[in-house]
This record gives sequence, C-alpha cells and structure tokens, in this order.
Amino acid sequence: MKGIRVANAPCSYGAFEITVGVLPDVPDPESVLAAIARAHYDGTELGPPGYLGDPAILRERLERHALTLAGGFIPIRFSEPKHWENDLRALDETLELFAAADGSAAKAVLADAGSPERLRLPGRAAADRSVGLDEDGWKRLADGVGRAAERARTRGFEPTFHHHTGTFVEAPWEIERVLELTDVGLLLDTGHLALGGGEPTEALRAWRDRINHLHVKDVRGDVLAGVIADGADMPEAWRRGVFCELGKGDIDLDAFFAEASRSRYSGWLVVEQDMVPLSPHDAAEAAAAQKRNRAWLREHAGL
Repeated sequence: MKGIRVANAPCSYGAFEITVGVLPDVPDPESVLAAIARAHYDGTELGPPGYLGDPAILRERLERHALTLAGGFIPIRFSEPKHWENDLRALDETLELFAAADGSAAKAVLADAGSPERLRLPGRAAADRSVGLDEDGWKRLADGVGRAAERARTRGFEPTFHHHTGTFVEAPWEIERVLELTDVGLLLDTGHLALGGGEPTEALRAWRDRINHLHVKDVRGDVLAGVIADGADMPEAWRRGVFCELGKGDIDLDAFFAEASRSRYSGWLVVEQDMVPLSPHDAAEAAAAQKRNRAWLREHAGL
C-alpha cells in the first residue's frame, strides 16, 4: 500500500485529555516517544497540547527520536458560538506547536467537543436521533467547522474532521450531515465508527473521496455491549478496555485494509488504542501492545 505512513499516538500509552495531569500512572513523554520509535512507527500525533513539551522541546524531542508530527486533536464546541473565541484560541495554540515542530504534514484534527449528555450516552445516537442536534444546531456546527477549517488552512495546515464517540458527530447519519454541510476532509476512525453504529469498510467505500486521515483501532464487541447495557459513559468504556489490539477485537480489519488498498488511500494511518492506565505496570504493557500492533500491520496490510 504505497503512500501510507504509519504513526502512533500518546493515547495508546494512556496519555490523553482525561488522564494527563489527573492520574498517577500516565507515562512521561520521553518514554512514550522512545517506545513509538522502537516499534518503528514513522510519526506520532501530538496528544494533549503541552504533553510533549513547549515548542522548542517538542521539536527537539521529535528530531531526536526521528519522528514526524502526524496531527493533533483539537476539540471545539462547534454548536455553541459563545465558546468559539476560547476554543479557536486553543486551536491557534495547537497550530503554533505544529509550526514549531515543522509539522507541515500534520493534520489539524477538528472534533466536536460534544456535551455532558452525549458523553454519558455512547452509541445511543445510532438508534435515537433525539439526542442529536436540531436544524439550528447543525447550522451553528457547520459555521463553526468552517471557521476552524479556514483558520487552519490560513496557517498552512490541512484540517480533517474526527467523528468521535460522546460528541454530536458520532453516528453515521451525523457524519453524513457534516459531509453535506462542510467541505472539510474526514478522519475515519475504525473504533469510534463501530461504537457509533457504523461499519468501517462500508464507510471507507462510501466516503473515500472525503477521507484524508485514518485512525485504526479494534473494538471488543462484548465490552461495547456491556457499556451500552449498563448506560456507562465514554470514560468508563475506555477504562473497561473497549479498544483493543489490532486483530483481537470484532472489526474485520483485513477487509478494511483490502478496501483501503483498492481505494488507493494515501496519507497518515495512525494506530490508536485509547487506554486508561490503572496501575504502574500498564505503561510497559501498552508499549508491548503497540509493538505488536506495528507487527500486525506489516503482516496483514504490508505496511
């Protein structure tokens, strides 16, 4: 599969927005970058802004580990204009990190920040559209996405939109609305799509002309079913290990990569296995898991 570069992400080691600065067993950035490099990934996503260091430290660390910045997650309360000023300022700060890291190939990963209600109801929108936005809400969201995308492009970074569990763009019908109302590229995430009620291979086939970034993870269907049955929220889904190593869950990843080859996708493919570290031993296990994920991609996808 030519034209694909494979990256990893700090969230695969337990370092993301709900853990950094909150939990005691989150690995330090040097350990994470060293593990990513040892596993032979080409790059990394940013993780929470500041986790990998300020602009000068970030660039030095990436160069030392021979890693390229693949992108960075930027949550924005798109349907709530009263928050745009603060959220777009955070976008600017993340783009400053991109520029400092010489991240010309990095994607500005835009995502809706959702709401407390949606965070409590992962997977619900696929069958219950009442938890989604009304028409005015969609108009506001589209306007917000347009503003953020223009801001990223002005700085020379191509945006991509990340459908994400626990937000207002989670179920396939919600993703379709974003594609209809905006011109931004789509980040297809196999795990979040499955949680939202979609099928990754079908989605890749249907949206191939808009997809400009990939996040690949596997999903344990039994855990997902338990989360939905219990009415558990998304943080609890992460704690239960809903995302698992490639090939050990219920997504047909072989079919997905066969379709990716036919579609001639080129760009970043980021292995994400969001996990919440619950003990001092989890960081070492996460590093071993990401090394196995890299080997799985070589064996099954030729990457």
